[in-house]
Amino acid sequence: MGCDGGTIPKRHELVKGPKKVEKVDKNAELAAKWKYCALSQEKLRRPIVSCDLGRLYNKDSIIEYLLDKTAERPNVEAVTHIRGIKDIKELNLTDNPEWKGERSNTKGDIYEDMHCGMFICPVVGLEMNGKHRFCYLQTCGCVFSDRALKEVKTEICHKCGDGFKVEDLVVLNGTKEEVEKLRKRMEEKRAKAKTKKSKKSKAAETQLVSTALEVKEDTQTEEVGLTGSSEQNPGESSQSAVAGPSGSSISSQGSKSSMSSNPCSPPTALPSAPKTRPPTGSRTPRITSRNHRS
Repeated sequence: MGCDGGTIPKRHELVKGPKKVEKVDKNAELAAKWKYCALSQEKLRRPIVSCDLGRLYNKDSIIEYLLDKTAERPNVEAVTHIRGIKDIKELNLTDNPEWKGERSNTKGDIYEDMHCGMFICPVVGLEMNGKHRFCYLQTCGCVFSDRALKEVKTEICHKCGDGFKVEDLVVLNGTKEEVEKLRKRMEEKRAKAKTKKSKKSKAAETQLVSTALEVKEDTQTEEVGLTGSSEQNPGESSQSAVAGPSGSSISSQGSKSSMSSNPCSPPTALPSAPKTRPPTGSRTPRITSRNHRS
C-alpha cells in the first residue's frame, strides 16, 4: 500500500526502464593510467618500467609478481604477457619542475591541478598527463612526446644519443587499436626469437655429431695402421720381444763386425800370454858381490 497522506507516485517509480550506462570521468581515467601502477593500483614512483604493450608499472610490484604469481592481486590480467624481467624496460623519465607532489597539499586547503603531470618531454616540454601522445624507446628507455619525434626526425635519441629504429618505438597507454598492433609485434618478435634458439640448438647438435664421427674415423685409421705394420715385419717384433743374455750377445757380435769393417779404427789389443811359474825344485843362481868384482 503506501501512498498515505495523499502522495502520488510518479511514472519512473512504477515503470522500470533500461538502465543508463554510467559514464566514467575522463580526468579520473587519465589519472589512473598515467599516475598509478597498472598492476598494484599504487601511485607511480621510481623506478618506473613499461612492457611491450606500453603500460606503466612500479618495478617493485613487477618483481613481486614474478617471484610469486599465485598471490591475489587486483589487476593480474594486465601482466599475463610478462614472463620475466627481460619483457620490461626501465624508463628514463624527465621530471616536471612544476610538479610539487602531494606533500604540499597535506591539509587539503590548496587547489591541486589534476592535469599536472609528474614528467615532461625533454625536447618540447609537454606534460605527460594523457592529453598528449608519448612514446619510449626499447633500446635505451628514454621517453619523448610524439610531437618531438615528428618535428625532429632523426635516428638518434635526443637525450642519450643512442641509435634506434622506428620498430623500437612503443606508444605509452595507447588506444585499443594501438595495443593490438603492439601485441602482434610482440608475438612476432617472440616467434623469431624461438626460431633462432631452435636453429642454434640444431647447429650445436650437428657439430657434436660431426665431431663424434671424426673421432671414430681417426681411431679406426690408427688401428688399421698398427695392424698393417705388425703384419709387414713380424721378425723385428719377435726379436724386440726376446729379452735376456741373447740380446746382449747379438749386440756384442754387431759391435765386433762394425769394428772390423772400419779400417781407420785403432787396432785392438791382443790377449797377453799366461805367466808361468818356475818349478819348486829348481833354484836360481845368486850373484854375489865377489863374482861381480872378478
